[in-house]
Amino acid sequence: MGSPRSGHAYTRARGLCRQVGDTPQLLSVLWGLSAFSTARAELQTAREQAEELFRLAQDAQDPTLLQRAHMQLGVPLVYLGEVAPARAHLEQGSALYDSQQHHAMAFHWGGADPGVQCRSYAAQALWLLGYPDQALQWSRAALTLAQELLHPFSLAYALSQAIVVHQLRREGRTAQEQEEEVIALCTEQGFPQLVAMGTILRGWGLAAQGRAEEGIAQMHQGLATTPRGTGLGRPPVLAQLAEAYWQTGQTEEGLQLLAEALTVLDETGERWWEAEVHRLKGELLLRRVMPDVYQAETCFQHALALARRQQAKSLELRAARSLARLWQQQGKRAAAYELLAPIYGWFTEGFDTADLQEARALLDALA
Repeated sequence: MGSPRSGHAYTRARGLCRQVGDTPQLLSVLWGLSAFSTARAELQTAREQAEELFRLAQDAQDPTLLQRAHMQLGVPLVYLGEVAPARAHLEQGSALYDSQQHHAMAFHWGGADPGVQCRSYAAQALWLLGYPDQALQWSRAALTLAQELLHPFSLAYALSQAIVVHQLRREGRTAQEQEEEVIALCTEQGFPQLVAMGTILRGWGLAAQGRAEEGIAQMHQGLATTPRGTGLGRPPVLAQLAEAYWQTGQTEEGLQLLAEALTVLDETGERWWEAEVHRLKGELLLRRVMPDVYQAETCFQHALALARRQQAKSLELRAARSLARLWQQQGKRAAAYELLAPIYGWFTEGFDTADLQEARALLDALA
């Protein structure tokens, strides 16, 4: 889907459809163009193409076209960091999905089933918005649907995306254990992109369990084998790799990776993980031989502002916890408590996750 040849073909087809006024065919071409642009991390272009698709689908009042348009618009919006509208589109796409009508699209286009995609990305949007338990429920719904369909790529896709949700919830052991199954399936079926993604996720799972050196090697292997033309997801991977380097005391190497992540997200507009990149930069700056406390606090404040702008409550909680912990060390206990308590108090679920447990422990220490 991300090859230059595909892009040229879709662009030429779009021009021909507009010349002859073939709106039904134009809808299909716009779907392909948007999917192509998303795969290549040309996210603003993908969004514009999906918005045109969505307008035409609304005019046509065709549920099948609308389902496709909601999905195709929701996905780039997640990556662009526009999480609330992304959630709305993905949930509407899920509501319109009918497996008997829409599953054939996966066979026709060679991608994952659209219902599986909607549920998987809705899960990620829900985690970002501060609903970690609902994210898990939507991820499981995507996996259940994938298991009911006789389509190997949709199953491999759902399994991979489910592990992403476990990663977001910081469930390293679960992610690492399930990734073995995914890598075996994707290797057997010949899905190189998902094998690469699985190897990266397995590396993160190992690092999260304290096996940082093994995890770093796995993540580098996955990055090296990522097929060309698939640029999505690089900033989070670089951030996770930087975090693993931090665990091994390789602070400067981690900071170099975060600098690369910031360059990539500026080039592509993939901003959904931007707040976390800045937070991790602050943490690493504090662990230099000569800690840069002022710059670290600036990073935490910037991460906090970014997360709030995106309504990404889960990332806001992480940034607030890092800043509150710094203030605690500086003796600003009251300010730290006043920062963290309202954010923690906003949450209504996910209290068994590591992020909320660590925030609760810090609040108890500050009280």
